[in-house]
Amino acid sequence: MARLPATVTEVASELPSLSICNRHARARVFLHGAHVASFRPVGEAEVLWMSIRSQFAPGKPIRGGVPICFPWFGMHPEGGDRPPHGVVRLSPWTITSADDLPDGQTRLVLGLDSPPFTLAYTVTVGAELELALEVRNTGNAPASFEEALHTYFDVADVRRASIEGLAGAAFIDKTDGSATKTQSGALTFTAETDRLFQGTTSACTIVDPVLGRRIVVAKKGSRSTVVWNPWVAKAARMPDFGDDEWPSMLCIEAANAADHRVTLAPGASHLLSQTVSVQRLAR
Repeated sequence: MARLPATVTEVASELPSLSICNRHARARVFLHGAHVASFRPVGEAEVLWMSIRSQFAPGKPIRGGVPICFPWFGMHPEGGDRPPHGVVRLSPWTITSADDLPDGQTRLVLGLDSPPFTLAYTVTVGAELELALEVRNTGNAPASFEEALHTYFDVADVRRASIEGLAGAAFIDKTDGSATKTQSGALTFTAETDRLFQGTTSACTIVDPVLGRRIVVAKKGSRSTVVWNPWVAKAARMPDFGDDEWPSMLCIEAANAADHRVTLAPGASHLLSQTVSVQRLAR
């Protein structure tokens, strides 16, 4: 393991993790799936949502936080017993480097070989949470993949929250037979929501009037955005999701999926990044 700086503590358990505490924020990162499970800026409530039913076991996905979907999004197109959202969120990553930065931030770099790709994931914890996934094709032929930073956000009540930044964008509505629709105004939640927005590079903002904050989700290297909440019936069908937890979360995912999957030539690389910041609402 790389030398850990003063702001990082290794937490031993069945799934090893790293606890980060600096003057800007606290965070927790599991090596299983390179999974960011917590981000709490100083003076703020927790930003990321985690299910109390998450199994935290080898071979199982962690429910909540920021799973990495790769090299496919959703179910594998060829079906079979391949795990939903790919294999890297179930894989043990290694620490490439860990450093305290001059401005008080903490930066971790985690690595994973997933042939024909090599992945490097940079997690920077400060007043903002910066996540950057670099994918390099180390094979001898062009190779394609889908990807997403499947981020679960904590909200007081999803029925009172909204998302700005997607007005006018086309999306595939997976709750309505994958019909193509256009978002009108701010996105609000009144039922199960599973929307794959295509051709959008804009930032999204969660407006949470109950907690009195805005969570801004900016991204680069992404042309898809996914918004998801399982609502009542689907939450009840998921063994690692509490039946009554759905009102306290929503997902916004920086992604490249479906028509915007990425193809890399041998030796080429692609960078997907996401920055999460919190602003207080004016009273």
